[in-house]
Amino acid sequence: MSGQILLWQVILLTIYSMYQIIDDLTFISSLAQPVWAGLITGAIMGNMTQGLIIGGSLQLTVLGVGTFGGASKIDANSGTILATAFSISSGMNAQTAVAAIGVPVASLMIETDVLGRFTNTFFQHRVDKMIEEENYRGFERNYLYGTIPWALSRGIPVFIALQFGGGLVAQIVKVLNTQMVWLSNGLATAGALLPAVGFAILLRYLPVKKHFAYLILGFTLTALLSTVFTNIQSLGTGLASVAKGFTNSFSAMPMVAISLIGFALALNAYKQEVGKLPASHSTAAAPKNDDGDGEINGDED
Repeated sequence: MSGQILLWQVILLTIYSMYQIIDDLTFISSLAQPVWAGLITGAIMGNMTQGLIIGGSLQLTVLGVGTFGGASKIDANSGTILATAFSISSGMNAQTAVAAIGVPVASLMIETDVLGRFTNTFFQHRVDKMIEEENYRGFERNYLYGTIPWALSRGIPVFIALQFGGGLVAQIVKVLNTQMVWLSNGLATAGALLPAVGFAILLRYLPVKKHFAYLILGFTLTALLSTVFTNIQSLGTGLASVAKGFTNSFSAMPMVAISLIGFALALNAYKQEVGKLPASHSTAAAPKNDDGDGEINGDED
């Protein structure tokens, strides 16, 4: 189905794109995160591995991106949906899809986010009027109506892109793979670098100076365990070639081990900090942010 996305897939992805923004504003169940968007889109398109690669890449890219108050931010979830769907349907490389589709779409969706916020004020004014009239049923009804512009701000562009953009993307992929291979390679390289850029942005706002020892420890453990388990994986592959009954794979063990070590350290630090709290901590003042370098101090407590 090169370049073609079936109608039922378009409908399901459109419904998910509409739900994810509502979830992000209300339930906050994490289903609106790019990694989940990649997993769900990959499952609908029939390639969960590709979806996880693209979703994970965009999740890391926006790891340090936040927003305050009513400000808009790039919509990495919609970017993940379109990048994953077009990547699987057209055979585009995952890293190329992140750079060529995911990031541009995420940036363009800021405009629809602003439009959704703007049109939502209509229902906000109606809610104010219902409160003055003590019409609480009308208040609840208009509160729910406010989800409509938010959902449409994602659903309409995603539906149009998926339903009518498949042929165009297929032609672009064909050109990239034949006449402009240099550009395809450049986009793939950029897509592979974006998670590192996102992680660097995150480090900019984390209290790295305060916990620099943990940064060194994490880097060292990652390097050591990756080397050790890569060798174990090579050993397992060698055993599998001579013993047909040996089918074990250790490819996922480095990240699992590193994650468990990180969780143990975080749990230990949490218990230590909780033990230091006075009984009247519930009335303690909020932590101050007085670091001139931009770090947000105290957010790890």
